[in-house]
Amino acid sequence: MDRTAQRRIVVGVDGSASSRAALRWAARQAAVLGATVEAVTTWEYPAAFGWSVPVVDTDIAASAAKTLAETVAQEAAEYGVEIRERVESGNAAQILLEAAEGAELLVLGNRGHHGFAKALLGSVSQHCVQHASCPVVVVR
Repeated sequence: MDRTAQRRIVVGVDGSASSRAALRWAARQAAVLGATVEAVTTWEYPAAFGWSVPVVDTDIAASAAKTLAETVAQEAAEYGVEIRERVESGNAAQILLEAAEGAELLVLGNRGHHGFAKALLGSVSQHCVQHASCPVVVVR
């Protein structure tokens, strides 16, 4: 499939309040533009050094997919646009940048679950704003 043949808005979703707001914003904008929303979530196995406790969630990918599906159902169903869900393993910023190639917009929340409380912009959003090949919207 040629992803550049149709209008797409890529949105990063991790279940945080700001990513939920970003998804709603992207869905509203997609309705105006006649675009498809590509909701992307990423996951990685936690880093462990030395002796460590085993990871409790043995299927992180399934958990990420469930969070994405629930977030899309709760936040974007009312806008009547096509939303494609995508779950990828790896570095969030890199995956979002690759997904955004050829897109109309990349939409992100200002901070995800792992941000510092006083930070205005998270590391993933910061990296994407600096390196994306399309316009980036950061939603608070």
